[in-house]
Amino acid sequence: MSLEVLLKNIDGIELEINKDLTKFSTMRLKCFGDLITIKTLEGLKGVLKTLNENSVDYRILGMGANQLLPESSAVPFIKLSLEFDKSYLNEVRDLYTLPASVTLSILSSHAVRNGLKGWESFTGIPATLGGAVFMNAGTNLGEIGPLIKRVFVVNKQGEEKIYEMDESSFSYRKQNFLAEGDFIYQVEMNHFGVDPLISKQIKDYLELRNRTQPLREWTCGCVFKNSKEKRTCLAGKFIDIMGLKGLTLNGMRISPKHANFMENTDSCSHKDVVALINIIKEELLLQYGVDFETEVKL
Repeated sequence: MSLEVLLKNIDGIELEINKDLTKFSTMRLKCFGDLITIKTLEGLKGVLKTLNENSVDYRILGMGANQLLPESSAVPFIKLSLEFDKSYLNEVRDLYTLPASVTLSILSSHAVRNGLKGWESFTGIPATLGGAVFMNAGTNLGEIGPLIKRVFVVNKQGEEKIYEMDESSFSYRKQNFLAEGDFIYQVEMNHFGVDPLISKQIKDYLELRNRTQPLREWTCGCVFKNSKEKRTCLAGKFIDIMGLKGLTLNGMRISPKHANFMENTDSCSHKDVVALINIIKEELLLQYGVDFETEVKL
């Protein structure tokens, strides 16, 4: 049964068949697939329940920064687009209840205006809040995990669930509580107080990222995770030492600016990224005996 027929009686959604999804990836990878845009909680519950009952798999699509989109997909993508009144951020709150589809850039602007301690940890990360929670996004200034109090999800049966966070909820670049098929739709997060110096710290860090990372290019962010055992074991540093900066394969290039970034300089596809990643992984293992895990979801 087609998606049009399966989802025709569900309100609060938009279905686009065989849509060009290239712009939904920060790496601008060529991609076509069916896109379900969710505009209400009831719509999300209806879609997930219906897909599950009909054994239809799905992929969650945020800003497309931490996943490589395939050139074509038989599996539909689901994108959350819940209404958010930005006036909610006109004041500082002890606890924020936010839709998972709000972007970190909007939250960072609020942190700069008000000096929110802890929010500097996600400075400059191109992601939605839900995506950031899913991967415990972070920078050299920290991780988002310690800020998260509760995570609201709809599971693949279309049921609402609430996860209370504790010390075991997050680890390096991952969360440890979501079940397969869980879809984050809302997040409660706090901050660690107000400090006017945070505003300057965020601005300075953004300036540093602009100087040292290819933020204006089509990238997916850092490609590899740094070593869990040795935090000084930096993937970008090793790739740089091997002299691989600028190496290009079919238009996919290791950034001359930061070796843990890859830039789409042409109109590359998923297979081009994976091919270059495999070359790098083989060289890292051969030269240093370290099998670096990818941070980006392949």
